[in-house]
Amino acid sequence: MVKGEKVCWPLISVIQDKIFKAGAIADINLTPPDNDRGKVWGASIAKYGTLEQINKVPSWQTDRYNFMTKFIEILGTENPEFFNGQNEELAQAVMRADEPIKNIRLNKPWVLTLFPTEAFAQMEDMTLEQYTKVIVNASTVNPQLLDDIEEDIYQLMDRSKSIRIQTEHPETKNILELKMNISDHNIIKCTGKRNFPDGEVFTSPDANTAEGEIFVDLPVFQGGGLIQGIYLKFENGNITKYSAKQGNEFLAKIIETDEGSHRLGEVALGMNNGIEKVLKHPLFVEKVGGTLHIAIGASYPNTYKTNNSITLDDYLKKGIMNKSAQHVDIVTDFRPGGVGRAVYFDDVKLEQENNIWVVPK
Repeated sequence: MVKGEKVCWPLISVIQDKIFKAGAIADINLTPPDNDRGKVWGASIAKYGTLEQINKVPSWQTDRYNFMTKFIEILGTENPEFFNGQNEELAQAVMRADEPIKNIRLNKPWVLTLFPTEAFAQMEDMTLEQYTKVIVNASTVNPQLLDDIEEDIYQLMDRSKSIRIQTEHPETKNILELKMNISDHNIIKCTGKRNFPDGEVFTSPDANTAEGEIFVDLPVFQGGGLIQGIYLKFENGNITKYSAKQGNEFLAKIIETDEGSHRLGEVALGMNNGIEKVLKHPLFVEKVGGTLHIAIGASYPNTYKTNNSITLDDYLKKGIMNKSAQHVDIVTDFRPGGVGRAVYFDDVKLEQENNIWVVPK
């Protein structure tokens, strides 16, 4: 399956041709321009529909995803404003209705990239030509280089039991600290096998152990709008307070989706210094070298170690692994000028060289 909006057709078309030339079958899933990432429903049903209608997902939707063997998603939208004006409760119901389909595709080989569109270029205050250049440069960083750069951080994370993140609140100037346990979890190096662009080292923490506060300063485009200046407070693994200077309504819509969207699903370090401009799209901003991101919502199942005595269901029942219709990456800048102050793995404080995280010698 190759999924994306019609505005992404120049890339979808090329991929389709290559799939057929290789002897495979291309299922082209063109999504409506009011449907953020091709969910089971678009914005219309969340404006004018009902919960009963949302829950009547046609069975062919599930059949189509079960039938496909590999998944390519092309991000890029004609007009982000088409996503606006949705009833908050209904929009959250759409996310929940889409979760089973999302889980099907995530359990198959997948790859994700972004096609530069005029709407996204305008969001970044760039011409389409400028925006395209940034996208292409960021997406063609040598994967072997990323693998080498990430190795030391990967090894440190792999032997660490906890992570502490210190940020400064720009208004109160208070130093905030968020702690979580990552002991005995799988650490993942991202080197161009799934995301283009790529460049991060991540894991899912023990969701029960998230404790403390964090400020997130970099803007991110989510749910049809921009969110920036995010404050979160975690108590016993749950978000108990939250706010955003811009887009608070979008943040609230995310966090109030379900029980799991009040919890943490990922912590990661951005390792790609080939991204010459910090873009607002999460696919790009989360990879920027010298940043750290956490994800509100679902954990990644492949970060939990299973065997004959412990399964993913066990992790879910204990609350260590988090289940949610949401997985939203939000990014803090630890480079000069950002609110990030320090990242510790156990007692080791990370350093930066050329906007890349490094382990102190």
